[in-house]
Amino acid sequence: MDFLGKTKGFLIDPLRTLEASKEDSLDDTVRYYLITVVIFSALFTFRSIIAGDENEGAITIFARTWVFGVIGIFILGLFIHIFVYLVGGRNGNAQTIKAVMYAATPGLLLGWIPYINIIAVIWSLVLVVHGIHKFHEITVGRAIIAVLVPVIILLALAAIIVYIVIETLADFIINIASRTH
Repeated sequence: MDFLGKTKGFLIDPLRTLEASKEDSLDDTVRYYLITVVIFSALFTFRSIIAGDENEGAITIFARTWVFGVIGIFILGLFIHIFVYLVGGRNGNAQTIKAVMYAATPGLLLGWIPYINIIAVIWSLVLVVHGIHKFHEITVGRAIIAVLVPVIILLALAAIIVYIVIETLADFIINIASRTH
């Protein structure tokens, strides 16, 4: 299936497209993902500049978005694979990374749009579960556990980091305020 056909499939008939993509090579999946990340990076850069959200130049925004997208998907895929393995998925980490990359399609194509991005992320999470279920031939329940546990861990870590940053900033502001009095 060509890039446009696959992209359309993941947006319109994702379960059938996941099933049809199960035997794709990791190289083909990575090529598909890299093109999708370029599209997302360009759209996100355009939206950021138009909205005035960023003080950086377009090239910096694009490059940062693309690099984080590429590195992040492999880290996320390998992290999820730990839990896939723990729940019985034995078809290899390449199958997990393929599932995560293909499932990212809605998030990458629609995630640059404010408010729609929330729906796109949820849609991508559902697709990861289905991809893990199909590609590792495990039950949907096990796939849900394999995806939700690492997501919850990552959200908890993010919350801890935000808390630490807020507390540090609050202490800093209090110290500055107390010195001026």
